[in-house]
Amino acid sequence: MASRKLVSYTVTGLKRWSCVARDLPPVSQVKALHVYDFDNTLFMSPLPNAKLWNGYTAGFLQTQENFINGGWWHDPNILGATGQGIEKEEPTGWAGWWNEHIVELVELSIKQKDTLTILLTGRGEDNFAELLKRIVASKNLAFDMICLKPQAGPNNQTFTSTINYKQAILRDLVFTYTDADEIRVYEDRVKHTKAFRDYFDSINKDLLNGSSPSPRKPINAEVIQVADAVTTLDPIAETAEVQRMINAHNTAIHNGGHALAPLEIKRSVFFTGYLISSVDSARLLKLVNLPSSLPESEVKFLASNIIITPRPCPRSILDKVGGIGRKQTWQVTGLGSLESRIWAARVTPIPADAKYHTDNPFPLVVLAIVRNSRPQDANRIQNWQPVPAGKQIVFQTEVGEKVQLRIETEGEGEGEYGALFINKNLKRQRDGPPAFERDSYRTHGSQRGGPYHDENRRPNGANGSYRGGNQNNRGRGGNNNPNNRFDNRNARGGRGGASNRANHRGRGPARGGGYKSLDDVQNNSRYANQGSSYQPNYDDGPPSYAAGADSYNSSFPALSGGGGSGGGQGNGDGGLPYGN
Repeated sequence: MASRKLVSYTVTGLKRWSCVARDLPPVSQVKALHVYDFDNTLFMSPLPNAKLWNGYTAGFLQTQENFINGGWWHDPNILGATGQGIEKEEPTGWAGWWNEHIVELVELSIKQKDTLTILLTGRGEDNFAELLKRIVASKNLAFDMICLKPQAGPNNQTFTSTINYKQAILRDLVFTYTDADEIRVYEDRVKHTKAFRDYFDSINKDLLNGSSPSPRKPINAEVIQVADAVTTLDPIAETAEVQRMINAHNTAIHNGGHALAPLEIKRSVFFTGYLISSVDSARLLKLVNLPSSLPESEVKFLASNIIITPRPCPRSILDKVGGIGRKQTWQVTGLGSLESRIWAARVTPIPADAKYHTDNPFPLVVLAIVRNSRPQDANRIQNWQPVPAGKQIVFQTEVGEKVQLRIETEGEGEGEYGALFINKNLKRQRDGPPAFERDSYRTHGSQRGGPYHDENRRPNGANGSYRGGNQNNRGRGGNNNPNNRFDNRNARGGRGGASNRANHRGRGPARGGGYKSLDDVQNNSRYANQGSSYQPNYDDGPPSYAAGADSYNSSFPALSGGGGSGGGQGNGDGGLPYGN
């Protein structure tokens, strides 16, 4: 019987995995190995905002094969835009963007003299090593090793996946520090957690039956599943960074040598309406008188708008109502309900002769609905009760649009109004949300369904559908949609996410060469000559993505910058006015 070929492991060889120049302790000194993942385990890395992008785009952004520069998880500018950006966040240690419980565990690990403490992430070493070292140093976390995925390992090995790469390091740790009795791995992704547990079981099995290529005693391995939270960038900064990423992608394509198609950001407008501020919405919701037998959890509170048209507004109607951004004052004149499942307020403009438009028979505000009811059925209310003098609320609105953004290939010959709707070919490919889009909203953990299978892509749904089970949007930015403020009353949106930073401007380099800034959005003739064949839809979410997240109320006034069809020299700081 042929003898086993033994493999040699050394501290010097192990050190080659690390991007920090720190001497490692001798083998005899280490009794425990503590390994910490970075993204959404130690640090609350932002994901694509499911309220800003439609579900298809949220997955598309995270798929490496879609972008020459690798997309969301491979672009250091995305991570660098966390919070208010490196310049402002580094002096504060990225306060509010850490999982403080895990930080405490790291600090305890570091203090233990017989413990080797390792930061292990699947982010690429070339793009992220310096940024991650700065982030970690700002928190004064002195890891013994900081390991990022290299183009090739110390022995020129290549890796087909992040799991592959991490397992290679874990094996080197176990067989280098042979006196260690335990290894603990902290990980947020369910798929990785299971894979690591299985991997350690396999190592111990080989050690017990004598088939391991390197001898040592079995090791006590514990893989701890870390519950994560949804975190997002400031929506203005996020849009600017994605636009910058697309510009770089398109430039590379036009320079030649790439088979991918040029991309662009487009807007999907779900309705145009008189948008109501959060303050006035709260006042209007006090008019709702729910039956005592109806649990509040079964009710969706709205009071977000008075419908103008359930689509992008034709130019003729937009001119009639005074254009995007026009203020209009209203007064509540009556209250009504339908079958104890829909509650609405009838309103009249102030002054009474003010010009307005609504596709409804008369202007009204849908205040609340029992879940799964249709808001447009408020038009069936027949019995309107006059409002007592003390409840004749007067409030102000602003003409705006309910919008989500999407990424598609550049549309040749596509008119500006047509660009507001999802590409018909794309829509035909996915009659309803595609499989991976449904996964991103409805499943936990590591499922990576659908045609875009980047193992770094992380589903980022809302209200409990996120992979870590974040049921109440406890992450920063997780509850910054004004239309969701009464739908989830226990939500705690915010440490550090800029859901309402009035002075925050999107960042990004100047864009030339025929590529776009989002400042190129203009109020030109895109609304002309459109029909009025749609039924009003008051629902907070886009009808095609009801299982997803609410979109933003966006007024999109004429922004400074280049022309509508291309070319501009925008600098990415036009400040897209996603709701307050």
